[in-house]
Amino acid sequence: MASSSGPLNEELQCSICLDVFTDPVTTPCGHNFCRTCLNKCWTNTQTCFCPFCKETFSRKPDLKINTTLREVVQHFKEKLHLGESEVFCDICDRRKQKAVKSCLTCQSSYCETHLEPHHRVPRLKKHKLINAVENLEDYICQKHQRPLELFCRDDQTCVCLSCTEGDHRNHNTVPIEEESQQKKNQLVQTQTDVHQMIQNRMKKIQEIRHSAELRKREMEKEKSASVELFTDLIRSIERCQSELLKMMEEQQKAAEKQAEDLIKELQQEITDLKRRNTELEQLSHTDDHLHLIQMFSSLCSRPHTKNWTEISIDSDVDVYSMNKPLIQLEKALDGSLNEKIGQTGLKCVKFAVDVTLDPDTANPYLILSNDGKQVSHGDIKQDVPKNSKRFDFCCCVLAKQGFSSGIFYYEVQVKGKTEWILGVVRESINRKKTNTLSPKDGFWTVILRNENQYKAGENPSVTLFLKVKPEVVGVFVDYEEGLVSFYDVGSRSHIYSFTGQTFTDKLYPYFSPGLNDKGKNSNPLIITPVNK
Repeated sequence: MASSSGPLNEELQCSICLDVFTDPVTTPCGHNFCRTCLNKCWTNTQTCFCPFCKETFSRKPDLKINTTLREVVQHFKEKLHLGESEVFCDICDRRKQKAVKSCLTCQSSYCETHLEPHHRVPRLKKHKLINAVENLEDYICQKHQRPLELFCRDDQTCVCLSCTEGDHRNHNTVPIEEESQQKKNQLVQTQTDVHQMIQNRMKKIQEIRHSAELRKREMEKEKSASVELFTDLIRSIERCQSELLKMMEEQQKAAEKQAEDLIKELQQEITDLKRRNTELEQLSHTDDHLHLIQMFSSLCSRPHTKNWTEISIDSDVDVYSMNKPLIQLEKALDGSLNEKIGQTGLKCVKFAVDVTLDPDTANPYLILSNDGKQVSHGDIKQDVPKNSKRFDFCCCVLAKQGFSSGIFYYEVQVKGKTEWILGVVRESINRKKTNTLSPKDGFWTVILRNENQYKAGENPSVTLFLKVKPEVVGVFVDYEEGLVSFYDVGSRSHIYSFTGQTFTDKLYPYFSPGLNDKGKNSNPLIITPVNK
């Protein structure tokens, strides 16, 4: 039936026997199979599962024939049957009877009645009979008018006995039944192979679905962890803000009390000075000379007051105290983020790829190792073939491997170098001129200059303040997410990330060891194995 399949046949085909359904049943997951095929599949197994989607069932389902589907299948089979042509007896005169056999020797078709002589007459018994066919001439050699009883394996064609005495003399010929059986066996093997291919692809579908589900679960965990992280950070910020405001209020209250005490003291001195001024006024107008002389020393001496010249409200804020919660917050932020980034960095390694340098792209001044894992700058221009892939001006080289989807990660040793550039670039960048190292021109890089000046290749560039000088740099790229991240592998800390990018070209790992600088920067960039 499978060989007679029309457009509808695939929908009415059992995925186990690959034929049109016989007594179709439906599993709880909604897939259909022949009842016999499914029962055979579940024989000698403790766990029942769907042969198509692999869903397992806690107990063996009570399978009932899907009557609606059976009727559709029956209607389909009847349509196929109606489409078959009928062969009638060549001997019947009046009412033609349906032929049951065709004789290749007589080249005629017979009903049951007119076939009788072929079963009785000795001469006719030797004739070659086959199931009744309409196109009988296709079974006859057109050259010799004899039955096509043999198959020539040399020419891969059916022949008659007379053909083996002429054009097919000394050819490898076998009875057509033998060749037919062999080809049937091949068809069975092919059918088995196709069935296995179907099963393999069904299994692959399950693997992909399982992988997608695992990724979804992992992403949910990451989301939850991120929410928890930033919730903790927000709490830390709120706590530090509360402590800072409290400290500021306490310092303000202390300043206000100081001002109040000083004002009281000043007002008291003013009162005392006013009283003395009154006494001096009175004494200056007295006619009592003796009293004036007696009081003169005490009233004309300098009053015992405080020297207010250097005294003022303390306007300086206690910066050290104020900075304490800020320092604590910075430590909390730095620790939490680095811990998170460290965990992310650890997960990068499962996306590690094997990267090797492409000598066809290397600037003529660059020296590559034989294994394609190291590159350094030489002082002599090498004689290399010219090609469109090579960088003529920039001292850089690309990897052989390019990526147009998915996630990849690799690590590069930069120990002992004073200059380098690492990252990824678009395949379509101009390699025959100098370029601006920015995403706009197809570059996503981190740069070291003058031994300790780190920058991210933005436009304009972003200065990076690294606490530790990296010795091995990890480069992580998520093509679909538009993310390029750089990590210090040794300290498990984050260096920089380009986020929200849109990639359309293939991306290639990019390496620039910097100039040799009279041997100061002679160490090579080394692509190192990723420790998983």
